[in-house]
Amino acid sequence: MKYSSKNETIMQQHYSTLNERDRRRYAALEVLKLGYGGKTYIMNLFSCSNHTIDRGVVELESNDNLTSIRKPGGGRKKKVDSMPGLNDAFLNILKNNTAGSPMDETIKWTNLTKSQISYLLHKDGFNVGVKIVGQLLKKNDFKKRKPFKSIAGGCNASRDEQFKNIESLIALYKINGNPIISMDVKKKK
Repeated sequence: MKYSSKNETIMQQHYSTLNERDRRRYAALEVLKLGYGGKTYIMNLFSCSNHTIDRGVVELESNDNLTSIRKPGGGRKKKVDSMPGLNDAFLNILKNNTAGSPMDETIKWTNLTKSQISYLLHKDGFNVGVKIVGQLLKKNDFKKRKPFKSIAGGCNASRDEQFKNIESLIALYKINGNPIISMDVKKKK
């Protein structure tokens, strides 16, 4: 039995819109409907292999694999997870460039841009771009800091001097084994 050329065209158009699992099953269903000689006819109509149809028949008869197209764990692994030492190098770079919210200890951010982090990681031997840096920031729960000022407070040449002084004092206290307590007295209401 053969379908009309109009029906064949409609079937081929529908077949081309399906994902690979549904293509297997649709071809297998047509073969089961047609019976003897149907397999060769459908293989030629859809340009699919004997193996594809056999696998589709098995899936239809067993009702297995009804929800996913591929087995779990397939595909390329993310660089964030597949490059050994990448996360440690990332955290080492951000060690002295991390700040946080005084109101919520789970919120932290960095003063480095993604490009700067990417450059520093490249110097450490990790060839990653800003997209991977974004994934690392997300993985390590860094948030984007939103500035509160709408107008800049002016240009001051020694603006970062107090923060560099604090950073050097922290390093000195660490070397001497003294405790470090950091307090932000500008509490938001």
